[in-house]
Amino acid sequence: MPKPYSSEFRDDVVRVARSREPGVTIEQIARDFGVHPMTLQKWLRRAEVEDGVKPGQTHGESEELRELRKRNRLLEQENEVLRRAAAYLSQANLPKRLYPLVRELAVDGVPVTVTCRVLKLARQPYYRWLQDPVTDSEIVEEYRANALFDAHRDDLEFGHRLLADEAHDAGEVMAERTAWRICSHNGWFSAFGKKKARGKAKKAGSPVHDDLVGRDFTADGPNQLWLTDITEHKTAEGKLYLCAIKDVFSGRIIGYSIDSRMKSKLAVNALNNAVAMRGDVAGCVVHSDRGSQFRSRKFLRALARHRMVGSMGRVGAAGDNAAMESFFSLLQNNVLNRRSWATREQLRIAVVTWIERTYHRRRRQPRLRRLTPIEFETIMNTPADLAA
Repeated sequence: MPKPYSSEFRDDVVRVARSREPGVTIEQIARDFGVHPMTLQKWLRRAEVEDGVKPGQTHGESEELRELRKRNRLLEQENEVLRRAAAYLSQANLPKRLYPLVRELAVDGVPVTVTCRVLKLARQPYYRWLQDPVTDSEIVEEYRANALFDAHRDDLEFGHRLLADEAHDAGEVMAERTAWRICSHNGWFSAFGKKKARGKAKKAGSPVHDDLVGRDFTADGPNQLWLTDITEHKTAEGKLYLCAIKDVFSGRIIGYSIDSRMKSKLAVNALNNAVAMRGDVAGCVVHSDRGSQFRSRKFLRALARHRMVGSMGRVGAAGDNAAMESFFSLLQNNVLNRRSWATREQLRIAVVTWIERTYHRRRRQPRLRRLTPIEFETIMNTPADLAA
């Protein structure tokens, strides 16, 4: 089975190959990055197609065609939802429950997600409605909600007390507390409601994981403990952000992602790249700080999808992730602070070249018995244990 390479890694290798100095061969660059020369040649040809130098369908065009087909199918489904909803509501069915329409469209092949989004319905109540019959109290509740909504639509300035009076005149009698509960649940507030206070200082985010490491940065084998963090550096074009993931067992950077913006996608891409490189990582502990990127729902879903275990250090305690900070310190001294960087492209090439060529394959570490991370993994692990 061919070795998986992330698109970000391929792009970085192509950048290095294109900007190579005179006398440096493609074979030498391929050897430095641990890929086959023919594979690198194929990546270069694909890059020429992407840049328009050679004829062919680019990856962007393929993605655009796929997205257009997907969008066309989605628009057809949305039009069908609107058409059926208009016909359904024109029958003056009271109370105006759209859940039967959602079920009919689902039978006809329109996803529930699309229907609920177009009709602005929540999916969980719909699924609860499928399981449980509609009670008399729920029917009364819907009649009251319809009366309150009609009054709210006629005058957005009315609060829940005035809406209750209008509903009373329409034949739906209810207490003010009931009107407040229904309006609050549906978000029907007066246009003159109080505004929320702004400008308060934010506190550090609460941890979504316990600290399972306790500053013990040791591992008996690969894929047992990974460390991750994000660093940044300035260029003339703006900041460049690097999220790296380090396997404590060998000290190898098994996954990284580089971008001009520090979003949760940066951490998710780094994790996905590391998993693609390692293979089965179920049960591996991923330790980080309390950054918002590592507490985001996208990152938590990625951990759950790969069956990994999260771990977090304390606020302001750099020692809780000292082994990762040590790597960033080396990167800072050997690359980032060596010169001023005019463009993000130059800094990116320098970072990936130092990681793949110097740190992985030339920098020997005393704790690894004077071996490089690549040499140590090759000696200590079999191909069945590590897909590297």
